[in-house]
Amino acid sequence: MDDLKQTLDTFSEDDKRELAVFIKRQKKKKQRKDLELFQLLQHSQMYTSDQLISRLYPNAPNPVAYYALRKRLLRHLTDFILLKRLQEDITAASSIMGMLSLASYLFDARVDKLAWTHLRKAEKLALANEQYDLLNAVYNLQIEKADSEFADSLDLIIEKRNENKKIADEDERANIANSIINQRLHAVRRQGSDLNFDKIIQDVLRSYDLSEAVSKRPSLLYKLMSITRSAILARKDFLSFEPYIINQYHEAEQRYGFRKAHQNYKLSLLYMIAHVLYRNKKFSKSMHYLGLLKQGIDGEGKSHNIIFYPRYTFLMVANLVFLRRNEEAIELMENLLYKSKLTLSTKDQLTAQMGLSFNYFVQGAYVKANRVLLNIKRSDKWCEGKMGREWVLKKNLGELILQYELGNEDLVLNKIRSFERTFGSLLKEPGYQNVKRYLQLIKYMLDQPEAIETSGFMQHVEGTLEFTTFEGTDIQEMSFYAWLKAKMLRRPYYTVLLELANSAWENSLKNE
Repeated sequence: MDDLKQTLDTFSEDDKRELAVFIKRQKKKKQRKDLELFQLLQHSQMYTSDQLISRLYPNAPNPVAYYALRKRLLRHLTDFILLKRLQEDITAASSIMGMLSLASYLFDARVDKLAWTHLRKAEKLALANEQYDLLNAVYNLQIEKADSEFADSLDLIIEKRNENKKIADEDERANIANSIINQRLHAVRRQGSDLNFDKIIQDVLRSYDLSEAVSKRPSLLYKLMSITRSAILARKDFLSFEPYIINQYHEAEQRYGFRKAHQNYKLSLLYMIAHVLYRNKKFSKSMHYLGLLKQGIDGEGKSHNIIFYPRYTFLMVANLVFLRRNEEAIELMENLLYKSKLTLSTKDQLTAQMGLSFNYFVQGAYVKANRVLLNIKRSDKWCEGKMGREWVLKKNLGELILQYELGNEDLVLNKIRSFERTFGSLLKEPGYQNVKRYLQLIKYMLDQPEAIETSGFMQHVEGTLEFTTFEGTDIQEMSFYAWLKAKMLRRPYYTVLLELANSAWENSLKNE
């Protein structure tokens, strides 16, 4: 595949429009070959190099000019991505790098006094934001330019550099430890063994002398929790992760606190806690941590709002559904999708559309729910590249159930066949056996609609789907099961869903 096209295909429509403007920024020619190539690479059709050359130079094919043009477009693309990263950076790394570059330029221009002013600013900013690798680069440049009359004491710079190197080395050890932890968690997951993640983590942290550092350094704690959470999400072992992450967060908060430079990590950890509580059906507790998250978002700058407000909204909406406040949930999601001034990323846009469709489904507004999904004007293959295969599986399963409710039985059968072909390899895996059985149950419902409300079918369902305990069952699986149960009992889906969720929550309280 064409590397340039593959890169451009990762852009959202807004990003592509911004890139087109960016390409035009330097010259105002009416015909821009680099822009023309950019537009050709956006076509769904895959062109060969010869085809692109003939389209760009129809009168006299010019391969040399074409490859020079590709290099120019790649430079535009690289510069554009760099500027986007600088704008979206919430760690101050880009500002520090900018000051370093400016200081280097000023040294070359022999404006030493101003260069040292910017170096000191870079040092101060790097210290405040715990950018220890960059701080090391700042000190190295200070040492290199220590013969300037405007320089600080060389002995002082070396002393600060040596102290910083210890922390930078700690970061390096943490990166190694995180990679090892990640690898071991994945290995356990593949083997299907019990996931004793606490022991795995503590053993590795002790090996790299990081046990104390994790509580002291929010950046290290965040990385560690992110890795652990990815393993938990794959295993859906939310019950054991909940007390672990809450204890880790509060220990770090009480012993060391979160400074201004730590806000991104603090907000991320609060989101993780609120999410795991939601997945464990502890909706009120989840709302408590969401309240803390919202306070943090409101108190920070625009960049934090762009990143965290959509996540906050999605989780707030999910909780509101199970707190019997679905109408509020719909209003909140509609505001985010259609009225908000925030430019949603592609992933956030798709998440919002899927969520709103579910909210309408819960309300019984099946036509509205279907319309929202139809507005996802992208192929499943494209969505899989953005969201992952499991997201596409859930989308297809939701569409299938929606068509059942709309009375389109032939379409439901076609979708089941398509589903089994597309996800055949996934349905063979142990973790997806309930999905496979669920499809068989829907087929049975289509073949024998009169049997749905019989006790025999109810027993068949209970014997077919495998759950350990409802409090340990993933809430998304429970949502799909609730639809089957509502059909068997001839009761509203939303009522049955709430009863199951509340029953699971009450059982979890008894076990605490």
